[in-house]
Amino acid sequence: MIDVDFPRLMARYNRWQNGNLFGAADALSDAQRRQDLAAFFGSIQGTLSHLAWGDSNWMSRFTDWPAPGLPLRESAGFVTDWEELKRLRAALDDAILDWTATLTTERLAAPLRWFSGAAGREISMPLDRVVVHFFNHQTHHRGQVHAMLTRLGARPGDTDLFLLPD
Repeated sequence: MIDVDFPRLMARYNRWQNGNLFGAADALSDAQRRQDLAAFFGSIQGTLSHLAWGDSNWMSRFTDWPAPGLPLRESAGFVTDWEELKRLRAALDDAILDWTATLTTERLAAPLRWFSGAAGREISMPLDRVVVHFFNHQTHHRGQVHAMLTRLGARPGDTDLFLLPD
């Protein structure tokens, strides 16, 4: 389905876009970041917390990263302190980039088995499909954060993949 270049590219894009959105969110007050804007995870803070929860969950399946230790329904409250969330996000982005550098074609084709709390059962599928989901999930929720930021008057930078700096 994909080769090793795709996750490496997406890990770079992920780090760039997280820096973009966190930078824009830094210009807002804590109250604005926590304001319920009727997104699936409520607020900017809640959505970014959910993303850190999700990335931590997936990285615990891919590597020795610690699992979040709380269920999906509580993921918006995974990290409630803004500075702590920024530190975790940077650490996750570094870990994701490092992990993608270790991937091989064979590893991407091999199955990954895990218990999915969302599905309520064990799942097995080739890692390449899981990797596509992993990065698609990030992009989906970052789009929600981008919309909330612009609604509050913040101005995130470019999001187009073809503008990713070298």
